[in-house]
Amino acid sequence: MLSRCVQSLVRSHLDNDFALCPQGYSTSSLCSVHAVPFIINCFKRLPLLVNSSYWSSASLNIAVLQVAEFGRVAIVTKAQVDEGCTTYAQGGVCAVLDPLDSVEKHVQDTMVAGAHLNNPAAVDAVCREGPKAVLELVELGAQFTTNPDGSLHLTNEGGHSNRRVVHAADVTGREIERALIHSAKTNPNITFFEHHFAQDLVYDQINGASHCLGADVLDQQAGTMTRFVAPVTLLATGGGGQVYPNTTNPSVTTGDGMAMAYRAKASMANMEFVQFHPTAFFSGGAPVSRGRTFLISEALRGEGGVLYNQSMERFMPQYDARLELAPRDVVARSIQDQMMKRGESHVLLDVSHESASKIMKHFPNIAAQCRQSGIDITQQPIPVVPAQHYMCGGVQTGLLGETNIPGLFACGEVACTGLHGANRLASNSLLEGLVFANRAVEASVCHAEYALKQAGSALHHAAVSADFTGSQAPAALSIASSEWIAATRNELTSLMWSNAGIVRNTSDMQKGLTRLSSLCMEVKSLVKSSGVNTALTELRNLATVGELIMASALQRKESRGLHYCVDFPFVAQDQCHPTVIKSSMKRRNLGKMKVSPHTMRMQPRPGFVAPVPVSKDKSSRKARELSRLRSVREE
Repeated sequence: MLSRCVQSLVRSHLDNDFALCPQGYSTSSLCSVHAVPFIINCFKRLPLLVNSSYWSSASLNIAVLQVAEFGRVAIVTKAQVDEGCTTYAQGGVCAVLDPLDSVEKHVQDTMVAGAHLNNPAAVDAVCREGPKAVLELVELGAQFTTNPDGSLHLTNEGGHSNRRVVHAADVTGREIERALIHSAKTNPNITFFEHHFAQDLVYDQINGASHCLGADVLDQQAGTMTRFVAPVTLLATGGGGQVYPNTTNPSVTTGDGMAMAYRAKASMANMEFVQFHPTAFFSGGAPVSRGRTFLISEALRGEGGVLYNQSMERFMPQYDARLELAPRDVVARSIQDQMMKRGESHVLLDVSHESASKIMKHFPNIAAQCRQSGIDITQQPIPVVPAQHYMCGGVQTGLLGETNIPGLFACGEVACTGLHGANRLASNSLLEGLVFANRAVEASVCHAEYALKQAGSALHHAAVSADFTGSQAPAALSIASSEWIAATRNELTSLMWSNAGIVRNTSDMQKGLTRLSSLCMEVKSLVKSSGVNTALTELRNLATVGELIMASALQRKESRGLHYCVDFPFVAQDQCHPTVIKSSMKRRNLGKMKVSPHTMRMQPRPGFVAPVPVSKDKSSRKARELSRLRSVREE
């Protein structure tokens, strides 16, 4: 029965049909197998869209809506569908829509913010294709803030030389998410699996190369495991903000997609570049909501907000001529320097000199949140402190969102496309998700056709070999294990902040990496003896991401963008290339790894186009089609 179901999937995909294997046809009563054309966002059904706890709706839903024209899609999401960083994104999504602006200016701003570590081809693609992607959101029903004449209101943020940030007051992410989820939920070819937590990717050898064939997923409410079998899997799982003690990311962002991809031997790039947002609300130790610190949008500084120390002295003129609109890494380090020199727990962000009507029109959500803490932002300054906000590194991808593992795609924060370089320009993140989701569609459909014709036996084997017994079976934790996990997670986050925070040094990072490597082994041992559960998987993923951040940071012998090391305080031209990790922690011998050549070596020179990994089978239709698609895109 299972074999016929998988065969039916292979036959029916090209007819836009969807085959779902019923629960029970497996080697375990706690296991079911879902065969789907696509999986996207670590927990969804598109060919297979995986959203392992982080709902990157901008990238995920754009891809879902387009791929659903070719077959059924499974969307797997760790929490409810609207939980993740997108819904908390305040500032906006940038695009060149002002006649006085230009794509070239946007490209230059992005390269400057990224300290010229960016991939120029990725930067050009996003800046050039961005306006069309943003206007498509309007067509889908996103309601952005407009001017009296009906045109889109454009605000400014740090690092931008022109007003180009489209926004919906100060709840832009929530509005984009609303429009996209509504469109996805009304599409009969898209099925959502909420509260499903992807544990690991399924992969196997095909023609001598490892191919991704889906994901093993924990149904957190039913306590059962399911294998989603699909020729294409797209990760849109966001970052790993919870690896730090203070973050603007919600509790679901535990680096799940990055860790799963790394365990499947995907290349990881630029993991050392962790962005700390300069202005998160300082709560004075009060409990934070959903594991996240409330963000005070950069747009507030773009509309006139000024930073002061607690003596009400404006300090940014001491650090950068761009003042409060300097790139985030500069502002974050400046704030930390003030706090350390003066022994203060926070600084102040004041916008009260602007008219109350302007403040309330553009920042109603920030005003409401601050009011709950007794602060009227039209009259009082806001206490702020830097907090982890975004990861510029991730799963290394090409210009079509493809990874070095055929069948596995990634977009959004989980991916490292080369757009951001050493530091992300404000409001480029949502834009990156939109553009690369669009770019991944054609390539993923092309691969699905190839896989369904050439990998039928591998897909069948992936389905019938699912075994969720023993250590692979869902299991409740003992009280002792739960306490150990909680204590170890606290140790991990404290270690990351003290040894790989805003300002770093080699000695602390080496000590941190040694402890993290040991911690990873301890967690791995517990996984083997405790079975599958959410808390342990999250700790495993966080430990993996933390080790990758620390190991990558130790490779970079300079200070560039978000990575500032006091032992190498200057930019070094011979270091102007991405940091790429391809081997396991064991093979790297606890971080004593040699920098190896890789396919995305980027130099800050005009006209550079990063090569994209392709199948070794040069004669295959997939390789030829991917090559054709790249050529069309680059033209």
